[in-house]
Amino acid sequence: MADHLSSLIRAVEAADSSSRLLEAVQNLAAARQAGAIPTLIAALSYNNPGAAVAAVDGLILLGEPAVPALLEQLDRHNYTARAWAIRALAGIGDPRGLVTLLGVATADFALSVRRAAARGLGMMKWHWFPEDLLEIAQEEALEALLFVAQQDDEWVVRYSAVVGLQALANAIAPSYTEWRSQIQAQLEQMLNNDSSWAVRARAGMAQQQIHSETAKQSPEITEQPSPLSATDWQMILDKLYERKGQERLLLAEGDPRRYRELAGSIAHHTEE
Repeated sequence: MADHLSSLIRAVEAADSSSRLLEAVQNLAAARQAGAIPTLIAALSYNNPGAAVAAVDGLILLGEPAVPALLEQLDRHNYTARAWAIRALAGIGDPRGLVTLLGVATADFALSVRRAAARGLGMMKWHWFPEDLLEIAQEEALEALLFVAQQDDEWVVRYSAVVGLQALANAIAPSYTEWRSQIQAQLEQMLNNDSSWAVRARAGMAQQQIHSETAKQSPEITEQPSPLSATDWQMILDKLYERKGQERLLLAEGDPRRYRELAGSIAHHTEE
């Protein structure tokens, strides 16, 4: 098995054309082995969109083991690779990427990245969160998604915000009626007033599906429990509190502009 993985990695490294690189990355991604993670992440910066998409798909399939290396990738200066890494992070839904997705969904200049982050915020692995952290995390995700739905100029991003809001509505505990009402009101507003017919149609579908899911009994979670350690959760909590603290310093509580200000501040520190 190790020899097979090594041969797949060598094929990626030796590819001398775009088509061969794409084929090699696809084959490596299909192997679904953790040892492929460094090479798949390297493929994100090869200036070959097809290979990057294949690498993202492979990293999402590998899931949680790929997250630490993806987060490390975000601190590098290659913006293209960073954008692809964020797409993979959003697709995995690991809670360690939550704060990154919060900032990116509301402020990244690339619409494709904002779109991926908005969708990823709704589809976070919420069942992994400990109860005392779940409330603050979902509240932050809700505020960010509402901001994107109301303020983003690109219809594809607002469309993803609708998808994210639908997923979040289904993950929120029934007792949080105010949050559910906020989501329903936002979807109703978009159904009636959004400038894009695609967004209006998706908002209507989201309303119907949320209603359908609400009528069902809550299904038992059959997925595996969180593999995150106590240290991981403490780091997530610290970042959320840090984010909250910066929001209060930048703008008044409840002002949606604070997300753009916060993301700009974070990006500035990242570049230093």
